[in-house]
Amino acid sequence: MKLNPRLLRSYLAIVLCVITAGPLAAAKASKKAAVSLPQVDAILRDAIAQHQVPGAVVLIGHHGHVIYRKAFGMRSLEPGRERMTVDTIFDLASLTKVIATTPCVMQLMEEGKIRLNDPVVRYIPEFGANGKQDITVRQLLVHYSGLAPDLDLTQPWQGKDTAYNLAFQEKPLNPPGARFVYSDINFITLGALVERVSGASLNDYAEEHIFKPLKMTHTRFLPPHSWVHNIAPTQYDENNVMLRGVVHDPTARRMGGVAGHAGLFSTADDLSKYCQALLNGKLLSPLTIEKMSTPQQPPNATDVRGLGWDIDTPFSTNRGELLPVGSFGHTGFTGTSVWIDPITQTYIIILANGVHPRGMGTAVPLRSKVATAVAASLHLTVSEKEQLRLARLTGYNEADAAARNVQVREGDAKSGIDVLEAGNFALDVFQSKGTQKRIGLLTNQTGVDAQGQRTIDVLAKAPGVSLVAIFSPEHGVTGSLDTTAIGNTVDAATKIPVYSVYGATDDQRRPSLDILKTLDAVFIDLQNAGARYYTFETSMGYFLEAAAKAGVEMVVLDRPNPITGSVVQGPVSDPGSASFVNYFQEPVRHGMTMGELAQMFNSELNIHAKLTVVPMQGWMRGDWYDSTSLPWINPSPNLRSLTEATLYPGVGLVEGTNVSVGRGTDTPFELLGAPWIKSRELADYLNTRQIQGVRFVPVDFTPDSSIYAHQLCHGINIVLLDRSVLDGPEMGVELASALHKLYGTAYDMHRMPELLKNKAAFDAIVAGADPRRIAQDWQEQLSKFQDMRQKYLIYK
Repeated sequence: MKLNPRLLRSYLAIVLCVITAGPLAAAKASKKAAVSLPQVDAILRDAIAQHQVPGAVVLIGHHGHVIYRKAFGMRSLEPGRERMTVDTIFDLASLTKVIATTPCVMQLMEEGKIRLNDPVVRYIPEFGANGKQDITVRQLLVHYSGLAPDLDLTQPWQGKDTAYNLAFQEKPLNPPGARFVYSDINFITLGALVERVSGASLNDYAEEHIFKPLKMTHTRFLPPHSWVHNIAPTQYDENNVMLRGVVHDPTARRMGGVAGHAGLFSTADDLSKYCQALLNGKLLSPLTIEKMSTPQQPPNATDVRGLGWDIDTPFSTNRGELLPVGSFGHTGFTGTSVWIDPITQTYIIILANGVHPRGMGTAVPLRSKVATAVAASLHLTVSEKEQLRLARLTGYNEADAAARNVQVREGDAKSGIDVLEAGNFALDVFQSKGTQKRIGLLTNQTGVDAQGQRTIDVLAKAPGVSLVAIFSPEHGVTGSLDTTAIGNTVDAATKIPVYSVYGATDDQRRPSLDILKTLDAVFIDLQNAGARYYTFETSMGYFLEAAAKAGVEMVVLDRPNPITGSVVQGPVSDPGSASFVNYFQEPVRHGMTMGELAQMFNSELNIHAKLTVVPMQGWMRGDWYDSTSLPWINPSPNLRSLTEATLYPGVGLVEGTNVSVGRGTDTPFELLGAPWIKSRELADYLNTRQIQGVRFVPVDFTPDSSIYAHQLCHGINIVLLDRSVLDGPEMGVELASALHKLYGTAYDMHRMPELLKNKAAFDAIVAGADPRRIAQDWQEQLSKFQDMRQKYLIYK
């Protein structure tokens, strides 16, 4: 599964639909006649019979009502036997993270007292010890901080303040943002953050701002003695004392029973009030609930987390097999779990004391079985319309194999020229009954059909038209020239003049209006590379402008984005920074085809040319080029493989600096080096950064051309391990940051802005900011681009 990614949001629309669909104004779910769910009954009885749990309480809410509420088995087996009751109070364990700590943090965020992308040190300066200065509040909430799973319990210590000091002194195991590691230290720190910012203890703040407003009268840290008889015991502690009303988690117990990661006690009825409040958009604003329950992890990460909440990770077993990705939940070690589905307005609460009496049981199997049985019994199907909502919500759709679930498929894509031929040239321009229409064509060696015929030859023989002008982009009509000195020529086969639209000046890069005015239409058939600074899309933009001025129709024969159309990455270029390598204000990796880009340019820049796109057939947004069945033709001399095209949006960012990116070798964009680099040092440093999808191998190489021609360069070979998780532009920032950090003034990057085109990102690199933090800072603008881009997408 790839995430981009990458992420589009529509939860607010879903919540509004929920609110208007019925009388759900109250946070508390009303009760109605119980629904018979014999499958659920059987699952619980079987789990108890197999000694997975001694007992459990299951509560299910649906469309604003509690429809199922039952107790099973025993609340206690030792030292005495007690039957389970529906009002049993449970040690929630890690549900504390989402029932108490997360909503406290989000309330403080709503009040402007906490910002998610702020480093934690802004609020707790001492947290920055041992390399944690760049860890953000968001990274704590999504478990991408790089911190260890728990504090060291091998040494004796006691007290909340001691725990906080230990957490603040922790050294990250991984670079912040690099990988998902579920960590109690994250939420211990968040508990400290709530206390530091609010001035109240975590338990007092949660009581006053979360539990009291929802009338959760049997939810609290440190339950009073009067509750003990109704509390499900957990297990014997290290002194052989049965824990009952005392938190099971050993770290929280050492902290005195109040911690951001564990320590809360509650009932199924109280949790029902909380779940319904989230579905109703109460307690927190709908926008805040959206933040909590939609993907917030790093864009290229594959473990999908909301803020506090789990969405799709190895811990998501309580979602079952049928509830959609787009729902969210959490579990607790003692046997507790909650799963909430806003699409079907359903929540499932399972409270079990699976660790009772001696820590040998587990509630994991029954959680998944119950969720699946509930979805099947209640017929919680997801309509096509709701699937589209899910796709917008999560960034991918389980039913959408194109965009996410299939990495490689045996596709059969037909390019625009093939579609045009198969349709017998059914465009108006070919239907001339009198004088043949005069047409031009912007193309190069990539313009061929499925039979290997050049688009030049196809259009030269097409009915109703006369191909009278060929235009060639950068690298010439054969794609073999790596120079700005490309003159006009004549096509040897057809004797049609070839006009170069590439050179050293702006005038040389634009088509002649005098020539375009002699045409009735101009066609474009070019294979793009999928990166903003690849100049073919700028040439197309210049043709759009010229076609509008000349009153000439423009026809784009579409081709695949070789690195998929499902992933959008990198900083959006700054306003006013247009150039030949930045035609439009867009990210480095835009995830669009030439036809889609043409539509966007034409509309967003108010060009208003008469534009027709001949779309492909059989191409899906998630297709890499090797899933199309189309032959690979180098779009330019130094993009010789799909691997190089995949690395290009990252390595290309540093090409303007004083390093070789492998031009003049057999593997351009797979290499990076310079005479002054220490190969092992650079490779080791980059590998410690744990950049997803790639590894770095020390290497020496001697380019035949370009920078450092015939000089021995020391550097790295970039090995592509998993293209689906690589964030190329972020890797480019990692490369620049590493070179800047390791080699100082020897690394000259003053020309990097020419391709990066984002001043904030460049300034942050110069300042030594963490690359993942830099990438996080461009997400807001990237999200706005994705929203705008959506209306120009042709393919699913």
